[in-house]
Amino acid sequence: MKQRSVSSAFLKHIAYLTMFIDHFSVVVLAAYVAWLGAQGASAETASWIYQMGRHIGRTAFILFAFMASEGFRYTHSRKKYLLRLFVFAFISEIPFDLAVNGCFFTMDGQNVYWTLFLGVLALYIFEKLRGKPLLQFLGVLLCCAAAVVLKTDYMLMGVLLIVAFYLCRGSFRYQFAVGSAVIYMGQVMLYVVRYWGSGISLYVYMSASVSELYGLLAFCFLYFYDGKKGKQLPKAFYYWFYPLHLLLLYGIRMILFPGV
Repeated sequence: MKQRSVSSAFLKHIAYLTMFIDHFSVVVLAAYVAWLGAQGASAETASWIYQMGRHIGRTAFILFAFMASEGFRYTHSRKKYLLRLFVFAFISEIPFDLAVNGCFFTMDGQNVYWTLFLGVLALYIFEKLRGKPLLQFLGVLLCCAAAVVLKTDYMLMGVLLIVAFYLCRGSFRYQFAVGSAVIYMGQVMLYVVRYWGSGISLYVYMSASVSELYGLLAFCFLYFYDGKKGKQLPKAFYYWFYPLHLLLLYGIRMILFPGV
């Protein structure tokens, strides 16, 4: 029998660490690579580090999706849980746009809190409509459509992954199988949404998106999940870390590479 020894707190901390590495690569290292190019210097090493950071960062969302499903399952108030995600989606939008999109606000992409909110909202609708499978399906479909229209991080793949983790709760085997399928099919659906008719072939897109497969390493941690809370930091830390670390990285980029 396997020895389970990974707590909820450990999963959260790994998720936040890998997310920070990913965003450091996107916000700071990408600017550094561009700056090196502008100086006529070799950016080979910096580009390699950037790619490694992006690969490591693929782990983060899978863990966040899992913890969102667990949070919905165990929270004392599902309505308050939804409200917190909704509020921090608004709070995080400007920091996200500044750091990732380089502008104060844009509708070209929304922060991951919106994805988490829509995923948990899908679970809320699903539970409220138990015994009404057609309405349950339409409710989840509506949340997926909202993710596509709003262009949230990971879009419908993110929503479906949260739903998959919840429906397969208690079985790592099913969570791995269904979760992996959602990630793969999600990439195909993202291609259809973003690039269908653009001249970019599905093969080229999937080859460029192979880094998403590194996210499957998250299941190595989930395999040992013991269902216990572990030593948690204050709840406020987990909610405020996302917008504040984006502002920090944006500030670092503007100080070090203001013209990039």
